[in-house]
Amino acid sequence: MSLRRPFSTFLPHVTLILLVFATPPCRADSATREVNFRTHLLPLLRTYCYDCHDSGSEIDLASDDRAASLQNNRTRWTQAIAHLRLGTMPPEDGPELDSETRQRMVRMIDAVANAVDCVQNPNAGRVALRRLNRDEYRNTIGDLTGVDYTPAADFPGDDVGYGFDNIGDVLSLPPLLMEKYVDAALQIAGEAIYTPPPPELYEIERGPASLVGAEKFGSRVPLILASQGSVSLEVTLPFGGMYQLTLVAGGDQGGDEPVKAEIDWGRRPTVIEIPYHEPQEFKIPMRLGTGKRTIKISFINDYYQKNVADRNFHLHHVKLAGTESRSVSIDASKIPPSHRKILFVTPSKDVTVDQATRAVLSRFASRAFRRPASDWEVDRLSALAAQVRDADGSFEESIQVAIGAVLVSPSFLFKVERPQSPGPDGSMPLITDYELATRISYFLWSSMPDDELLMMAHRGTIRDPNVLLRKIASMIQDRRANQFVENFAAQWLQIRNLENVDPDTKVYRGFNDQIRKLMMRETLTFFAAVMRENLPVTTLLDADFTYLNQPLAEFYGIAGVAGDGFRKVSLAGTPRGGLLTHASVLTVTSNPTRTSPVKRGKWVLDNLLNTPPPPAPPNVPELQRDELVGTLRERMEQHRQNPACATCHNMMDPLGFALENFDAVGRWRTKEGRDPIDASGVFPDGTTFDGADDLRRLLAGSRKEQFVRCLAEKLLIYAIGRGTEFYDKCAIDTIVSECRKHDDRFAYLIAAIIQSDPFQKQGFRE
Repeated sequence: MSLRRPFSTFLPHVTLILLVFATPPCRADSATREVNFRTHLLPLLRTYCYDCHDSGSEIDLASDDRAASLQNNRTRWTQAIAHLRLGTMPPEDGPELDSETRQRMVRMIDAVANAVDCVQNPNAGRVALRRLNRDEYRNTIGDLTGVDYTPAADFPGDDVGYGFDNIGDVLSLPPLLMEKYVDAALQIAGEAIYTPPPPELYEIERGPASLVGAEKFGSRVPLILASQGSVSLEVTLPFGGMYQLTLVAGGDQGGDEPVKAEIDWGRRPTVIEIPYHEPQEFKIPMRLGTGKRTIKISFINDYYQKNVADRNFHLHHVKLAGTESRSVSIDASKIPPSHRKILFVTPSKDVTVDQATRAVLSRFASRAFRRPASDWEVDRLSALAAQVRDADGSFEESIQVAIGAVLVSPSFLFKVERPQSPGPDGSMPLITDYELATRISYFLWSSMPDDELLMMAHRGTIRDPNVLLRKIASMIQDRRANQFVENFAAQWLQIRNLENVDPDTKVYRGFNDQIRKLMMRETLTFFAAVMRENLPVTTLLDADFTYLNQPLAEFYGIAGVAGDGFRKVSLAGTPRGGLLTHASVLTVTSNPTRTSPVKRGKWVLDNLLNTPPPPAPPNVPELQRDELVGTLRERMEQHRQNPACATCHNMMDPLGFALENFDAVGRWRTKEGRDPIDASGVFPDGTTFDGADDLRRLLAGSRKEQFVRCLAEKLLIYAIGRGTEFYDKCAIDTIVSECRKHDDRFAYLIAAIIQSDPFQKQGFRE
């Protein structure tokens, strides 16, 4: 790293940077890079680059006349490296550059522009606070509570960064999603813990004019019973039990006693005194049986003395309400496994309700937060549960409310990592053991750590290489690793987009939604097999087998496969082999009515070689369709005659044409219409190939290291949830080197990523 880099970039870490740059080795490294640049690299740049890219050109390379300048313009020189690797620079009419010199230039530019001291504490980078994405949320809820919360699929879509939907920088938390999290927490808690259904409530209100017999007294409000008489409330009750009759009544007082009314519901009648003229509420408890019931309300002490007193009963309103009486015990046959898993202890004669509450919530919160819950956190949750019990809630209901609070906590919704500072010597601090367990589990399972991983973190053995390797091996074999296959492989290979492509079924008969799903399943099953059998990662390119069932085999034209179940099928004697010939990949990189060599070539550059073509130059008009004639290959060659288009298309088109024997839905063909297909191609560096078979041998052979490095970088991005930076070069070099020591086998690539500094440590952002 150069002292000439703008100092403001490093203000949050001034002390660390001063320490690092003050040491003699850094000054020596900087001086050495400058000498190497002037002595070895600059002459090559003058010979092969500056004729086109001098100080007056659109892409000025000549102005970067010092090693530090290459670092300051790192992005530009990274693009130059990409062009050199692909052979598109120098151009065909430029000076000839032999392969050995080309590779030497790539190494030297990379060493200068992306200079990182891999010995003096290279930056491990820092990951933004990461929210659980939709898949991770659903998986975590399932492992934590046993509830498969399918509505999570309807959460707002997760944004994608660097090709994946688990990148911290793009996983925001909009208000709509927070509302859905709250609703989900209540529903999940209710499903996870069984509580008896609440008792049935019954309530009926009547105006006095609607009572039976009211017509005798004028059917008005209030209903005035001027002489002794009765009205009745007739109801049909859904359950037997205690009810309460509420009368709103008053009266005209007279004589030596207040107005009296008798309430008779078939048992011993109750007499109430109504001493007020203004209406008041009078409540009468009563036990009633189920079915039709009559409650008789009678005025029983009429009094009249002319011109002195007239006692009358005024009835304003009648209400009857009751609550079903149910047993508080829980029917064991209705308790789901999640209930027993969460409520592993309940109040008893030996365990108080407070002790049971703390034990349950401490364990649940610790698993949900992927670390031991603090006493403060458990205290708050226990207090919340106590409030529920104080409001007449049961123990189970109090736990439901408390775990609902856990499920909307930031410590659950986010993968929280405690910020740390570098050591006095500038060393990058390790993330905690629990944070490491969380990273591993969400990398391989898209879910929370299991009990074994958490125990490894608790015991401090999670960084023991032997213990960790055994755990990684078992995690890969676990069914939960299917989530890694579906989430990493489907996004890396872009076959998630298969749902959105729409081949013209009039042109490509036999394609339908069933075949679409089977295409996806073939690729994911194949990827899973390479992973679980710990095969070399290059098997993804050159395998002589795949996984098919009868419908997909018939679609491919492969005989001898019977039944709907997928099984391993040899591809010997067929033109197929490896991912490049999977219909899922070929379909997703095609247009509805024809293949697209451009899309297919770009897909190879992006996903297999990690060398995406540069963006198209501005203001380049699209060629009109009527300007292009001949076969697709001839039309594309005409397109490349435009100098503005040639640079990118010279990289993409040959790769795409190698796959032209496969139509837009991945079926083999030898002709395009009446014309024989020419699947030959030439890399800009002069390497030739003919067809998919040659291309996959080339990628798994001479381009093998580039492919392995590409896969390693894609896996690292997915694993740590951030894009890679220039300072990750040391880690990626180490990952690729460790993988090479074990014949590039898949499990060792996974292990090398987990053991890398960006995965195990916390650095800072530059």
